[in-house]
Amino acid sequence: MQIVERFIRKAPKNISYNDFCIGVTKKIRQHYKKTQIEQLTKHPEERLTASAVIFSRVRREIWMIGDCQCFVGDTFYDNPKPYEQELAEKRAAIIKASPKPWDHFLEEDTARTAIIPRMLETMQEQNKSYSVIDGFTIDRQHIRVLTLDFQPWEIVLASDGYPFLCKTLEESEQQLARQKSEDPLNIGAFKATKAFAKENNSFDDRAYIRFKA
Repeated sequence: MQIVERFIRKAPKNISYNDFCIGVTKKIRQHYKKTQIEQLTKHPEERLTASAVIFSRVRREIWMIGDCQCFVGDTFYDNPKPYEQELAEKRAAIIKASPKPWDHFLEEDTARTAIIPRMLETMQEQNKSYSVIDGFTIDRQHIRVLTLDFQPWEIVLASDGYPFLCKTLEESEQQLARQKSEDPLNIGAFKATKAFAKENNSFDDRAYIRFKA
């Protein structure tokens, strides 16, 4: 994340998404030792990996690389990983079929442990059937590019840590708090590959920005 952030801060304001992908991949790659490349090629789960959603003011474009989400006006867009729902459904099914009390899974999420082998399998599709920033060639086919016209827009960019993205941060945080209160295991209407840890107010990293452009 820090490498990507530094690259964005220093990138030319008119950079294209293609040049962004080339440049940020090169920066990540510089942090790998040459002796690591063969291992990282075979094992994508060991790579430095990040998603990003970026607004280019000059090009009037939003680039969605990896699992992120946004609003453009009243229209919602996302770019989920193709296997995430399958894994979340499998975890939920394990918990619901278990004779153990649900509180057990808040203390020790053995259902998540059970899906980890499949999670590692799906990571073999990294930059094949979905795109991420990981120091290897970013699969352009699975980058979502939104082109805006020149009328004023209110834009929200966010990570996937908000299960119900809203048009204000306050509403998004309220929905997140409601999810933790009503379904801390994330196995109901909203399913995830992990639960809320008891001491945390979220189950995943989250970032949120709203602005007019």
